Amino acid sequence: MLALTELAFDNRFIRELPGELVADTSTANLPHQVYGACYSLVTPKATTKPQLLSSSPEVAELIGLDPVAASGDTFTRVFSGNQLLPGMQSYAMCYGGHQFGNWAGQLGDGRAINLGEVVHQGQHWTLQLKGAGPTPYSRHADGLAVLRSSVREYLCSEAMHHLGVPTTRALSLSLTGDKVLRDMFYDGHPEYEPGAVVCRVARSFVRFGSFEIFASRDERKVLKQLADFTLKADFPELLANREPSPEVYVEWFAEVAARTARTIAHWMRVGFVHGVMNTDNLSITGDTIDYGPYGWLEGYDPEWTPNTTDAEHKRYSYGAQPNIGLWNLVRLANAIYPLVGEAKPLEDALKVYGETFAQCRAADMAAKLGLASYSEGDKPQASDGELIESLLELLTQTETDMTIFFRQLAQVDISPQADQLSEAEQLAPLMDAYYQAPSHKVITATCEWLSAYRKRSQQSLRDSGESNVDRQRRMNAVNPKYVLRNYLSQQVTERVEQGELGAVDELLEVLRHPYDEQPEFECYAQKRPEWARSKAGCSTLSCSS
Repeated sequence: MLALTELAFDNRFIRELPGELVADTSTANLPHQVYGACYSLVTPKATTKPQLLSSSPEVAELIGLDPVAASGDTFTRVFSGNQLLPGMQSYAMCYGGHQFGNWAGQLGDGRAINLGEVVHQGQHWTLQLKGAGPTPYSRHADGLAVLRSSVREYLCSEAMHHLGVPTTRALSLSLTGDKVLRDMFYDGHPEYEPGAVVCRVARSFVRFGSFEIFASRDERKVLKQLADFTLKADFPELLANREPSPEVYVEWFAEVAARTARTIAHWMRVGFVHGVMNTDNLSITGDTIDYGPYGWLEGYDPEWTPNTTDAEHKRYSYGAQPNIGLWNLVRLANAIYPLVGEAKPLEDALKVYGETFAQCRAADMAAKLGLASYSEGDKPQASDGELIESLLELLTQTETDMTIFFRQLAQVDISPQADQLSEAEQLAPLMDAYYQAPSHKVITATCEWLSAYRKRSQQSLRDSGESNVDRQRRMNAVNPKYVLRNYLSQQVTERVEQGELGAVDELLEVLRHPYDEQPEFECYAQKRPEWARSKAGCSTLSCSS
């Protein structure tokens, strides 16, 4: 592991792709339209009193940094935007995107600044500061971020990784010492909040919208340059001693579709709702990116969205996410069409998305139910479809916490004798999942479902030769006990504002082991309390940051 000043940088993105040429560097960070360029060189905004709140030892090791070095004055200055290390070259990326289904034109890194690409064990990792000041892509905003959104970004990046979901990572979270004016509710009553900066880490920050912007402007040369760079940097296995060609671009698109399907299937497995699946918020590598108004299902409701902006149309609700993934991929296909020249190959490649998602979703749901005959890549048994769908329908009949229900399902008695138990005895392991006492109708229907589930589980164990203990172990490996509920993030933010700076690290440590029991942290596994149902930041959120 290396000291901070020993990190090796190889900034391929700005070395191999065209950047904006600026004659007057004093105006480089001012908002303007950028043409024919993949990035603009910018400088992070200095802060008044930077203070490190937390750093992730795992992410430090990921980039080759000694975890001990992920602290101290120099580390804090660098990752709050106050100092650049030798080899760093700070820049903001140009991209466009469809927002809520409408083409929005140029967007770009409006509050994110890349510091450079660290190389460790042959892998490039881009370091990016979120909330480090204005860029040419900030439009009418200030490019800054506040503590509440930064806590959410930092914790969720790491929580998702440990849940097994492809994601960008987070190295550090720092207070800036400055106040940032935000209208949290968009109601004309802005307030000053503590400013903060997160250092995000990713293999790539290229998005679907990175290709859309150049296609929309008919800047085909830059479009091809970016596509060829992305193939070489992030999909080298597709080149295999070949030059980029229409055939290679189609194979690449199919791989992007498959990765996107797998990631969204993971979201569905753990009950995660991204909240703002605009095309500029989907990564070309398939990683989850841009943690804004996200949320986890509390009561199981496929139509729930955590984004107040989306409250009316629910475009990005939990149940809509698979279809939105497909919609976004169509936009990407349109963007790279000039590189292929034919629609049919791209249309055929797009089928990979539906096939991959269906396969992953079926395998994930079977795994959540503990059916031993399934593993990733297996084709679903048709007879299990009704069992799964009837359960999901049942969960909508009364407010049921998705995370707790599936976790506790492992504790249900699946022996043949359990059918003779009273309804109360059968449901006892599941009662903590309900937000209110279920009706007699729901109780009866649930017991009927449990009877069918027992028979299927017993068959599964007979076929596999496993024991019930094996079933419980496998279920607990895919059904998390700890997820980053919105009210937990809000509580941590409030504790930090009150001077309890260790609150972030405490919750981070819990989220690093989401499938373990951790009895000392049982308080973090509780369903949303009633007071959090309507409290700001504890249920739905705006895009304000």
